[in-house]
Amino acid sequence: MSVKILIIGNTDKASTSNHIESLLSRMADRAEIIGPCSHREIPKDAAGTADLCVVFGGDGTLLSVARNLAELGLPLLGINVGKLGFLAVWTIDDLVGHLDKILEQGIPYEDRIMFSVSLSTDGESGLYAANDVAVTSGEPFRMIDLCVDQGDRCIAQYLGDGLVVSTPTGSTGYNLSSGGPIIQPGVNAIVITPLSPHTLSLRPMVVGTRVPLKIIATDVNPGTTMIIDGQVHRPLKEGSSIEISVSDTLMRIVRHPSHEFFRTLAEKLQWGRSPHH
Repeated sequence: MSVKILIIGNTDKASTSNHIESLLSRMADRAEIIGPCSHREIPKDAAGTADLCVVFGGDGTLLSVARNLAELGLPLLGINVGKLGFLAVWTIDDLVGHLDKILEQGIPYEDRIMFSVSLSTDGESGLYAANDVAVTSGEPFRMIDLCVDQGDRCIAQYLGDGLVVSTPTGSTGYNLSSGGPIIQPGVNAIVITPLSPHTLSLRPMVVGTRVPLKIIATDVNPGTTMIIDGQVHRPLKEGSSIEISVSDTLMRIVRHPSHEFFRTLAEKLQWGRSPHH
């Protein structure tokens, strides 16, 4: 039986169509192709029949596709047409060179946890987060006050510019930039990192995944916003609450045989590199 590969491209990047055409010309008769289609208009019915999804873009495109196709459990292979390429580490040559092995031996993916997010402001639920859920102070940029509970226990009151709640996948993103720890992708953990807390006693915290978290907006600004993966924005008001739980749905990332996690850290973020080299 032929393997069905869904091709998705970030149409905001001018070079995407050329990259896709290059791949298609080299994959003739090796697999059944669905698409290509834009990352903004993914045909869910067709995607549901695919065995593999190849995403042309950067990490942001891959995160967007991961959320949109979360319930399909489709392995995602990111071909980097962006800048950093921390998740989207493949090149066209990589994929073509490994395609036969992938088709013969199965698709080698690793599962990453995702968040299920609900917002009390308008009763919205069913949102997914692959990287993180952030709350930022917004205009007029006064300090905000957030209470974070784990089940029926209060973790802390966060007074500052907001906070970031991150998956292990997202720990190398906004969380890391805000002083949070790096978590290996396979670890079941949640990172809570305050943004410019107005105290010396609040630091990043790693908590378990079994009990949902709730963020309660005790005192916020008119511009205070919840942001999912840097892409989905929802306004908050005083009394709003955000519930974050680990979803039963997993993000599946196709492993690159030569891009092990710590090597990627070193190559992309200069992890462990001496400042003298």
